[in-house]
Amino acid sequence: MLALLLCNQFSLAQDNRINNIDTIPFTLTHHNNISIQAILNKTDTVDLMFHTAASSVTVTTKTSKKLKNIEWNSKEDVNSWGGNTSARYSERNSIRIGNIEWDTIPIWETTNSGPGTDGKFGPNAFEGYAIELNFDKRILIRHKTLPKKANDFVKVPLQYKDEFMFIEGLSKIDGINYTNKFLIHSGYGGTILFDDKFVAESKIGEHIEITDEKELKDSYGNVLKTKKGKLPQFSIADINFEYIPVGFFEGTIGRQQMSVIGGDLLKRFNIIIDSTRENIYLKTNTLSNIIYAKI
Repeated sequence: MLALLLCNQFSLAQDNRINNIDTIPFTLTHHNNISIQAILNKTDTVDLMFHTAASSVTVTTKTSKKLKNIEWNSKEDVNSWGGNTSARYSERNSIRIGNIEWDTIPIWETTNSGPGTDGKFGPNAFEGYAIELNFDKRILIRHKTLPKKANDFVKVPLQYKDEFMFIEGLSKIDGINYTNKFLIHSGYGGTILFDDKFVAESKIGEHIEITDEKELKDSYGNVLKTKKGKLPQFSIADINFEYIPVGFFEGTIGRQQMSVIGGDLLKRFNIIIDSTRENIYLKTNTLSNIIYAKI
């Protein structure tokens, strides 16, 4: 199976400090995704979702039909969180975001991306750099070194594995504290999605108010059903949230293997991720008290 990893394939163009290439504007969509404009192969303008749990560049099938300058190869087997499938890929492409340009980048074709976006890319585009996400100003900043402002943020250890970033969170359910590991997943528009093991052990469905049921689709069209309820208290380090909407599956043990923190919670912080992906720095922002989205 052809690997999806790109960290060794990104080749940064020469910096142009006059144009402040390290600051990239983004749009926070109604579905809590981070949308960034990019130019593919010096021809096509697309909106790519910055996906903190992605390790490849993708475009949707709908978008691929409109691209003027891309050559597709045969399909390869790929894995997604909803199951196994196959997808077309294009071996060598250039991608430009602001004044940062990469070349010889593989691009994969998928069924879906965040609503209103044409595809996605991940943090490995900024390998070796600290990444700042400022949701107040709607900008992503690439830093060569950890900025001094990180001293004013809450420092939280990251677990970095297979290019996934995990953070520890604490849920309070019926007076009992449950510690769990969460994937930082900006592609998921909700707040928290619990893994099946946690759901079974905590019996969360019996102890919180259930407010909704819905379907989720991954990038390749696989459908999963989820329940939504209100979690009385959730905290990361000493940052606390009360009565936040959470999602989970019942009767699908082993299907949802990771708990995730999604965009509706992430947007409530300004975030700095260090260059080694060992720590994340969090500071609540002006979005921290707004009403939770109905994703």
